[in-house]
Amino acid sequence: MRGPDPYWNHNVHHHPVILAAVPDGCRTALDIGCGDGLLARKLAARSASTTGVDRSPEMIELARRYPRGPGNVTYVEADFLTAGDLPESGYDFVSAVAVVHHAPFEEAVTRLARLTAPGGRLVIVGMAANRTLLDWIISACGVPVSLLLARRNGGKRCPDGMPMEDVHMSWAEVRRMLHRLLPGCTVRRTLLWRYVAVWERPREGGP
Repeated sequence: MRGPDPYWNHNVHHHPVILAAVPDGCRTALDIGCGDGLLARKLAARSASTTGVDRSPEMIELARRYPRGPGNVTYVEADFLTAGDLPESGYDFVSAVAVVHHAPFEEAVTRLARLTAPGGRLVIVGMAANRTLLDWIISACGVPVSLLLARRNGGKRCPDGMPMEDVHMSWAEVRRMLHRLLPGCTVRRTLLWRYVAVWERPREGGP
């Protein structure tokens, strides 16, 4: 049976992991690629102010039309790579779900890191391509899990008009790049064909 979310998919399945990473006392949260605002609305309960950003006007319209949305969420139609009204070092928490493969990977991750405030936390949930036998075996293990969860949650679904993009970087390439671009980050692969990367930006003047 579907839970409190209006729909379920592999990205929504990872929302609890993202929410658990929000630091205590979070003042400002930023959800990149917010889509219809589902995660941004959840983040609003854990931060004083939340901003959802998406370059799709259709998705932003869906987010803004949501009834009874929390009053501390602002939605911005913009490309996060070039948006000038997103202050660098301005957010205690930054999330990006299924976003970085839509852009040049290094540029996207670097921009996300710069948006994160010193002492703040960045969570990236992304996808990668199978290249090795082990990759395919791990992915195959996710099939029964996905089918079971979809059945329990009323089927896998995405908002109408959600942009899609194929992935090209392998799991190994993604892991290497993340460790290079975000020193000290943790990267974990999940059975639902996603990785979860968590990084805390060092405090200025800290060790």
